[in-house]
Amino acid sequence: MAPTVADYLLQRLREWGVERVFGYPGDGINGIIAALGRADDQPRFVQARHEEMAAFEATGYAKFSGKPGVCLATSGPGAIHLLNGLYDAKLDHVPVVAIVGQTARSAIGGSYQQEVDLLTLYKDVAGAYVQEAAVSAQLPNLLDRAMRIAMAEHAPTAIIIPSDLQEEEYEPPAHAFKNVPSSTPGYQPPVTRAPDAEIEKAAGILNEGSKVAILVGQGARSAAAEVMEIAELTGAGVAKALLGKDVLPDDLPYVTGAIGLLGTRPSYELMRDCDTLLIVGSNFPYSQFLPEFGDARGIQIDIDGRMIGMRYPTEVNLVGDAAETLRALIPLVKRKKKRSWRETIEENVARSWSVIERQAHVEADPVNPMLLFWELNPRLPDDTIVTSDSGSAANWYARDLKFRAGMRGSLSGTLATMGCGVPYAIGAKFAHPDRPVIAFVGDGAMQMNGMNELITMKRYMSEWSDPRLIVAVLHNNDLNQVTWELRAMSGAPKFVESQALPEMSYAGFARSLGLEGLEVEKPDAIGPAWDRALAADVPVVIDVRCDPDIPPIPPHAEFEQMKDAAEAIIKGDPDAYGVVRKGLKTKAQEMFARKS
Repeated sequence: MAPTVADYLLQRLREWGVERVFGYPGDGINGIIAALGRADDQPRFVQARHEEMAAFEATGYAKFSGKPGVCLATSGPGAIHLLNGLYDAKLDHVPVVAIVGQTARSAIGGSYQQEVDLLTLYKDVAGAYVQEAAVSAQLPNLLDRAMRIAMAEHAPTAIIIPSDLQEEEYEPPAHAFKNVPSSTPGYQPPVTRAPDAEIEKAAGILNEGSKVAILVGQGARSAAAEVMEIAELTGAGVAKALLGKDVLPDDLPYVTGAIGLLGTRPSYELMRDCDTLLIVGSNFPYSQFLPEFGDARGIQIDIDGRMIGMRYPTEVNLVGDAAETLRALIPLVKRKKKRSWRETIEENVARSWSVIERQAHVEADPVNPMLLFWELNPRLPDDTIVTSDSGSAANWYARDLKFRAGMRGSLSGTLATMGCGVPYAIGAKFAHPDRPVIAFVGDGAMQMNGMNELITMKRYMSEWSDPRLIVAVLHNNDLNQVTWELRAMSGAPKFVESQALPEMSYAGFARSLGLEGLEVEKPDAIGPAWDRALAADVPVVIDVRCDPDIPPIPPHAEFEQMKDAAEAIIKGDPDAYGVVRKGLKTKAQEMFARKS
């Protein structure tokens, strides 16, 4: 039998080194599904419970593997379902290639069943490259460009293949007019750095500054050693954007932690008091958490010239690879002899960790969610991968987890979509089957889709050499982050009908699937639960009864401001007493830490 277009598609994916395709079947991709059967399931088809989860898994796989993620969906409804996961990839600059079916070419334009104008639909999310195949000779060029552009642009791309074309005999492009060939699969990014003259200007600014602050994002991940060297020379503190949490370890005494509403007090003070700001590989959007305009001289380094100079009025913008550019900058930077700025930063960081520890031990009913994270810190295996869903879990992930060198972590940094935590963890597990993976998920996201993806875990867990995949559910029967946003941003009390969640046993559901489920209803049960989960030989769900009244206090909130705001906001709130009492008690730990 001559190879079909679908057979050739899979062959080309294998030549690109693609080992996993995350998807869900449907008649719009029947030709591709049949070809996977003929190819002995190479690349491996990973069946999610929903196409959105397939796109999240592909995004998580790409984030943690460094390779493009590939997802597959049928025409119409399946292609639509992919969109949220693909937008997550787009906004976090992650290479994902979507392969989607379409109705037969003879029916296109005829309002046929499941026919959707996919080129128009995907034009925004896959704007870097989206094309529909009309003849088989297009295939090598379409797929190769989708792969290369995804990697070059750090973005999702898409190719659309009508169902009837998938089953046609493949004919390669000819050496002829209006045929477009392709080349050997593969892509190596160029090594680029900013011009020498601009690097010299940046060095001059750093040398003149006396209070240097550095902000790193995920674009600095390959430049961790260089960032540390610059920080040592300048005596700088280093704050981290949310997607850059795993760039530098948190046990470095000058790393101030996360920045922004989910950030730490030392990061807020670092930005407030610095006179020089160096931004490396970050597109952190909240300028109110950066220095006041005019208070600090700014330098930015980014590989993407489209994203540079748009968050802070920087004087020098260095377009280039972070590591290469910093390596050129380092010899020009003079080591600062006065270290009082660094000493202040380190004192602030040490005090902050003391405050976080105290806050984690504030009495709660029944469990303080911060304690769940704090108790994990000394137990984290060196090669752990951590994912977090959006919601209140992201607050504690950002502030309370203490990453060491070699650990990885991520969440939906820019789209901040719910529902990514569990599928990210599955994608991470396929990227690194030999590493433990831990997902922190609120009960809202767990009910939204996380429970279904436990079924996917059960199906594939035998393929992972390290069986440890732990889902920690923050069970408070409240859409907690939105509840706090209602209180803090809208000055409105909790609206129970929109915020309350139905009761559910997440541990019981896990056990019903043959996974392990642990209930935690008291603070002293947290440590033993982590120990048991980290020793298990199957995926584990830890169902933790968390107190919804523990507030995610912004780093800039002062005691009196918080007290006044609480009194104004919670009038009529059904949890008013607990919110005030626990909020003020949590904030008071800062004063206790200063005295000790």
